[in-house]
Amino acid sequence: MLELRHLQILRAIAREGSLAGAARVLRHSQPTVTHHLATLESHFGAPLFLRGPKGATLTEAGEALLPHAEAVLARVRLAEQEVGAMVRRGAETLRVGTFPTAGASLLPPAVRRLHQRGVQVTLREGELPSLLAALRSRELDLALVFSQQGEPLDLDEEFIVHPLLEDPMLVVLPADHEQAGRERVPLTALRDEGWIMGTSDWDPCDRLLSWACAREGFEPAHVMRTDDYGVLQGFVAAGIGVALVPRVLAVTAVVFTTGVLLSSRAKS
Repeated sequence: MLELRHLQILRAIAREGSLAGAARVLRHSQPTVTHHLATLESHFGAPLFLRGPKGATLTEAGEALLPHAEAVLARVRLAEQEVGAMVRRGAETLRVGTFPTAGASLLPPAVRRLHQRGVQVTLREGELPSLLAALRSRELDLALVFSQQGEPLDLDEEFIVHPLLEDPMLVVLPADHEQAGRERVPLTALRDEGWIMGTSDWDPCDRLLSWACAREGFEPAHVMRTDDYGVLQGFVAAGIGVALVPRVLAVTAVVFTTGVLLSSRAKS
């Protein structure tokens, strides 16, 4: 069976240029180095070194094997350092799920504080259904999730919910739009607009928009689909359509003109 020490001996002979030099560096006897090299050559079914009066040089097979051996040994060393550091500081690992918007704006400060306390964080991004499924299957320890009007959050009693904030939705408008600059925009004023929407049928902003429009008796017409907020803003600026974005995203991106979008019957 191939062992790490076989790869260490291969690397040492290649670096030192002889079995005697490898034995000296590794603090083994030369017969021990010879034995392990023979085992390694038997495993691959080919000689790995040409031995002569001036030392040992790699064969073609040895030259092919050496970079793989060095990569394996480097990876093992990295693992030793990482795990050793965790053991020394008593680090825990917290498995966190998030939807992309929250991951960009809400999580970084919290993760920094956890790191300062010696807690490592692994992150999984996903849409709400996949995050809830991962919570229920115990693949995540916690997750940033959301609920919105028309779609209340459905979690089992075994989960604890800690509300963080309420995030109003903003409508992105071209600078010359008649509603631009208003603090609040009635949804009915945008009845005839084309909307730039997400690529997924499950997009939460689009679902909320459809719910709010349905309450006003119309269906939003989409003119473009994109999940890239920079692209979305560019299309809005060009006058192609209008769009809906969470405020938590708007504070981390440049939006052209926004107003809080309100339905005449209920906030959306």
